[in-house]
Amino acid sequence: MLWGLLAALCASALFNVGIVLQAIDARVSPRSLALRLGLLTRLFRRPIWVVGWTLGVVGIWPQIIAYGDAPFVVVQPALAVGLLLMLVLGVRVLHERVHVKDVVGVVAIVAGVVLVAWGAPAHTEVHRGWLAVVAVVGGLSLAGAVPFAVRGSRFDTGMLAVIACGCGFAATNVATKLLGDDWDIAHYLNAFIWAAVVFANGVSATLTNMTAFQRTRATMVVPVSTAVQTFLPIVLEPLFLREHWSSAAYDGLPLFGGLLLACLGSVAVAASPAVSDLFARAA
Repeated sequence: MLWGLLAALCASALFNVGIVLQAIDARVSPRSLALRLGLLTRLFRRPIWVVGWTLGVVGIWPQIIAYGDAPFVVVQPALAVGLLLMLVLGVRVLHERVHVKDVVGVVAIVAGVVLVAWGAPAHTEVHRGWLAVVAVVGGLSLAGAVPFAVRGSRFDTGMLAVIACGCGFAATNVATKLLGDDWDIAHYLNAFIWAAVVFANGVSATLTNMTAFQRTRATMVVPVSTAVQTFLPIVLEPLFLREHWSSAAYDGLPLFGGLLLACLGSVAVAASPAVSDLFARAA
């Protein structure tokens, strides 16, 4: 459990620093490239963006380790702890004030992760049938691709891109979990299939994320996409994993209370000026 949590914290730090670096170039890219592969082609010629993208790719490795050493329901909220690093950077770099709401959010995230780790069931997850697993990943992937289907219509909005980004990264989280599990039991073909799913959703979610930064305020992009990609997979977990929920401490009260605290704390910290302005002023 400890090694899994440490790996999750490492992955979270890499993901969050990476997305800040990516936001620097995304917000100044032509809006005509929104939701088009040409946007990625342009961004891959920007050194700062490439560094941010590389950090995100490197972060997948400790994320896989985390899923292997700790329960899925513990790793997911732990991935939000990287927001605390963003808060520190925002305060130090932008000289933003720390508000009471920020402190409450920090305490809520830390307390939530501790409660989840304490109250989580034993780490004995088993995949459900292939149909259930494919349905969950496929549903999240389709939700993440909606902006491409309605591009240019009145439904093509910044908020749709934000939510789709969260769903796309949620799909990568679930697929990364399945990838690591299949690799550990030598189901290498399945693992490579999940790796392809991670790659495809990663490209789609990156495009919608960069487009969201072009169209919508960072104060909206960061908290909404963070909440969706972190906590939606937890809601869907019973559909694709079999957990021994009966082994959760005190009938699951610490677990569910911790998840609620971590979710509310993540939204509060992500919406704080020190964090959201770090993305916005990067441009």
